[in-house]
Amino acid sequence: MNVFEVSHLTYSYPKGKSGVLKDISFAVKEGSVFGLLGPSGAGKSTTQKVLSKLLDGYGGQIAYKGKDLSTYGKEFYEDVGVGFEMPVHFNKLTGQENLDYFASLYKNTLDYQDLLTKVGLYEAKDQPVGEYSKGMKVRLNFVRALLNDPDVLFLDEPTAGLDPTNAKILKDLIKTYKKQGKTIFITTHLMGDVEQLCDHVVFINEGKITETSTVRDLKKKYGRREVKVEYRNDASLETVVFPIEELGKNDEFLSILNNREIETIHSGETTLEDIFIKVTGVDFHG
Repeated sequence: MNVFEVSHLTYSYPKGKSGVLKDISFAVKEGSVFGLLGPSGAGKSTTQKVLSKLLDGYGGQIAYKGKDLSTYGKEFYEDVGVGFEMPVHFNKLTGQENLDYFASLYKNTLDYQDLLTKVGLYEAKDQPVGEYSKGMKVRLNFVRALLNDPDVLFLDEPTAGLDPTNAKILKDLIKTYKKQGKTIFITTHLMGDVEQLCDHVVFINEGKITETSTVRDLKKKYGRREVKVEYRNDASLETVVFPIEELGKNDEFLSILNNREIETIHSGETTLEDIFIKVTGVDFHG
């Protein structure tokens, strides 16, 4: 089942000179992690805002669980959680008070004390959020997005600004959430997150989709079908590249494996960073 089916989506901001989204079509499967990728200004966040009903006035059709998105009322917000890239917190309130307030907006909520513990914020829950570090605010924002136990979770740059340990905590929670049959929609610049989390990805640039696939199929499509071997030849380090085709029958390759001290073996797998640049035409570091 597709949670979202997006057909020929277009969008222009009221004072915008040209369309931000230009004839975008894709589907998001239930129980999957879907990545929307692209450079700054590509239309990622706008797409997310349209799907989460924060923006209306779009062109094209969007179906949510088989029903026209525009026909949903406030009940839709009981179904979704949103983690904004630039969250707004009440800085004079404590973390606990922030969550209490936002929880009061929903009919049903999770045990967010448990979530606070999992993201390492329980000891700081009575501390004013204005005293939180950026990473602590990011983690509080993540808990806030999960408050109503949503069926669909929208996350915009969910691990940006986090150290590797805390980023892993959030990524593990996302994986757990997926195992529960939930659907996660991620927009991010961090290709490591994409590789670890996403089942399906769409690349968008200048409001248009430039590629759609699974991460594995993208790597197969853009990767080099070769294997690079580094080995010791007396005191020197030698490097040789072999085609993957009939690698097991390649006499030179087998001789090196059997008779040399191997340092490293690498496949010609292209990184997602390289794929990003190829399919969008933009260096994501720029």
